[in-house]
Parts: sequence; structure tokens; C-alpha cells
Amino acid sequence: MLDITHNEWLRRAEALDLSGVHHIDGTDEPGGGQSYAAVSPRDGQVLTQVADAGTAEVDAAVAAARRAFDSGPWPRLAPADRGRILLRIADLLEEQRHRLALTISLEMGKPITDAYDIELRAAINTFRWYGQLADKLTDESPHTAPDALALVTREPAGVVGAVVPWNFPLTLASWKVAPALAAGCTVVLKPSENSPLSALLLGRLATEAGLPPGVLNVVTGDGPTAGRAIGLHPDIDVLAFTGSTAVGRHFLRYAADSNLKRVWLELGGKSPNIILPDAPDLEKAAATAAWGIFFNQGEMCTAPSRLLVHSSIAERVTDTIVARAQELRIGDPLDPTTEMGALVGERHLKRVLDHIGTGLDEGARLRVGGSRTLAGTGGSYLQPTVFDHVDPGMRLAREEIFGPVLSVLTFDDLDEAVALANATEYGLAAGLWTSDLSTAHQVSRALKAGTVWVNCYEEGDLTVPFGGVKQSGNGRDKSTHAIEKYTELKTTWIQL
Repeated sequence: MLDITHNEWLRRAEALDLSGVHHIDGTDEPGGGQSYAAVSPRDGQVLTQVADAGTAEVDAAVAAARRAFDSGPWPRLAPADRGRILLRIADLLEEQRHRLALTISLEMGKPITDAYDIELRAAINTFRWYGQLADKLTDESPHTAPDALALVTREPAGVVGAVVPWNFPLTLASWKVAPALAAGCTVVLKPSENSPLSALLLGRLATEAGLPPGVLNVVTGDGPTAGRAIGLHPDIDVLAFTGSTAVGRHFLRYAADSNLKRVWLELGGKSPNIILPDAPDLEKAAATAAWGIFFNQGEMCTAPSRLLVHSSIAERVTDTIVARAQELRIGDPLDPTTEMGALVGERHLKRVLDHIGTGLDEGARLRVGGSRTLAGTGGSYLQPTVFDHVDPGMRLAREEIFGPVLSVLTFDDLDEAVALANATEYGLAAGLWTSDLSTAHQVSRALKAGTVWVNCYEEGDLTVPFGGVKQSGNGRDKSTHAIEKYTELKTTWIQL
């Protein structure tokens, strides 16, 4: 990250021009006049007014996307030409990296260092990766009898509705938008009402990069109105959603009640992180466990919120994590030295505090944290929190909290560890720390999760797919496999 002081970020925040109007058909559209206040969780202050889409605005965005797909140039461009525009989007994201990072930090509370170094790096790399991939996808020609030719081709699926959450507003939008555009689809993107401003800026930069009108439309609004309208819309062919399992169920119902659009879901998690006594570096395992649950204020679907640690090392590992929690620098997201910023807002803070209260009522032992902090700022800040003596049946161990709250559970043998890890309705990710190669392979296969990290956590790049099993969803983001969500297979049989 460039050397920018806290005071300089504050000055830039004061001068930042935040536009909250929809971006439809290549232009900014204020919509029907309804709006809501975008409130910064860092200090409770209103950032700007944001257009609040109703069905009319969603209809306009979908109509623009449909025109662009049915009669516009985008699906008919040579893949290399589409790729060049995606690369130009990546270049513009890089040029506007400071502005985008600042917007994200203001709207959802992420530390500016993480927004710049991690979030923007991921978004830029995603557009660049799919831009480079666009002309390297191939179709199939299976071997047949000499008197026939068979072709299996992938064709763009049509209009994609992408609904994304607030915790990684540009990363997760990029994971949907970039492969959909690379495949030749057009997109209607609805960001969370908690983080609309960075997505609107993405839409404008995409148009500036040369994306034809209607190819990427961004509408802002809440889930029950704008999200529902997208889910039910008969002219949307594919729906890609990242968010809670409860809302994912709604989108499946919307598809059933409308046109049976394909629905791809990346949902919640309650990820286990298993530390065995033979971990190659126990201090690193504990430090990574602490980083994983407190990074991004714990607002991650893959957060290792269930630490499963062998009883022989549980006290040592837990003490290390507690010590790290006490050292974390909590504060203004615009301070480059801040390690943990604000939760996304007051409603979410209250929800996390309710989970903490339930944990205490159910008999878990609070080792550190558990309370609101920095209340005088007007922001939504929470102390990093660790519970041990957690029973598998407690809500702390079963429900996704989506905050900096760690539950420590112990086990005495490997079979018990695997059983505890799989004793959840979720299956998004898992971690395992061991020096034994056979154990690493056997346990990784036994864990019911879409991603298993061994002797690390949250590692990987765009070459590997990301997604879950069980009630953590279906389909995959990232990698070439993401293209499968936005294309249809066609068989052509030619008799010679």
C-alpha cells in the first residue's frame, strides 16, 4: 500500500464525490425519486442518498440487458475483443484504486489497508484473469462414426442477475460479473443496500472502459423489493447470489414461481478449523486461527468460527488467540494502522451481540471481548471475542454469527474431530493443521466442504474454484469452472 497518512485519508474522504444513482443502459439514472441514506459504520454519519429501486427500475435495467444481449454487439464480439475490454476495466480499477478503497472503507467499515491491499487486488486480478481467459475457452468435437460430425458448443446463457453482499462488495461482484461478461452474457448487478457506492462506481468504470450500453447495469435497493424483483423477473435467465442461506431459499422460490431460471448460490458457513497436536508450527496455527476469525471483522462466510483443537494443546492454542485478540488495534477504518474496523452497521452489531449473550446464557466461557467498544465515535465497533467450553449443541457452534466471535471446541481423537467438523448444515470451507501426509489426505476427503486448507487458511488464487456443499450452496465462483454457470451447452449433430 502507498504511504498515505490517516489525516490524508480523512482529507480525501471529505473531498470524495459519492454518487448514489443507478447505472442503467450506460448512463446514470436517478430512478423514480425514492432514496435512502447510506450511513457509514465508522461514525454513524450519512455518506449520501442512494437511489432505492422499485420494480420499475429493475424492469428498466433488465430491459436494457435484454436488448444488449438479443441485438447488441457484446455476445457477438470475438472473445478476444471482449477480453480486451475486461482488461481495460481492470486497468481503470487500478487507476481508481485509492478512490474505490476509500469508498469501500467508508460504506462498510473495512480497514483502508485491507480495502486497498486485499479487496482491490482481488477485484483487479479477477477482471484481468477473465479478460485473459476469454479467447482461450474451447468447444468440443467428440469422435463419431465417419459419416457424422458432432459439435458441443458453449453459448452465453443470456441475462444474468447478480446479487451480492456487503462484506467484500467489489471482490464478490467481480467474481460474478467478470466470468459472465467473458462468456458473452449481459448483467444486472444489485449490490447490498449497505455497500452500494463501490458497485455503482464499478458500473461507471465499466462503461468508460468501452462496455456497450446495457451490458452491465447496476441498480441499488433492498432485498425484499429490488432483490425480489430480480429473482422473479421472467427476462433474467441466470441468477447468481452470494449471501445468507435464508435469502438463498427465497431465490430458489422466486425461480420456481417465475421462469425456472438457473440459480447459483454461495451461502453461509460455519467453518471448522482443526488443529492436531502434530501441526508443523503450533504458534503459526494459533496465529492463523486468530487472523482468520478477526480479519474483516469476522464478516466472512469462510471465517474459521469453530476452532476444533485437540484437548492436549487446547489451553496453549486458546491462550495464544486470546493474547492476539487483546493486541488487535481496533479503530477508525481510515487509519492505516487499524487492524479491525467497524461492523457494517448498528443492526448487524446488535445481532452479533445477541449471539454473544446467548452464548453466555448457554454456559460457554467468555475468554476475551464480548462487548461493544468505541461507542463515543458513533460507529459500530465490537471487541474481538473468544469463547471456550463450547458444547457442539450450543448456538455458538451451530449458527453463523458473521462477526469476530470464535468458538473453541475440543476433541480427543481424529474420528471425533471429523464428526464435529461435519456436524453442521453448512459445508463451505474447513482448515486442517497436521504434519502427517496421510492424515492430511484422509481428513480432507472426509470433510464435507467445498474448500479444505491444509496448514494454512484463506489461501488460493483464481485458478481454483470456490463454493460450498450442503446448505452452503451450489455452483462455483473463480477458475474456468465459473464459466459453466453463465453458458449453455448445445449439441450439433451433422450427418455427412
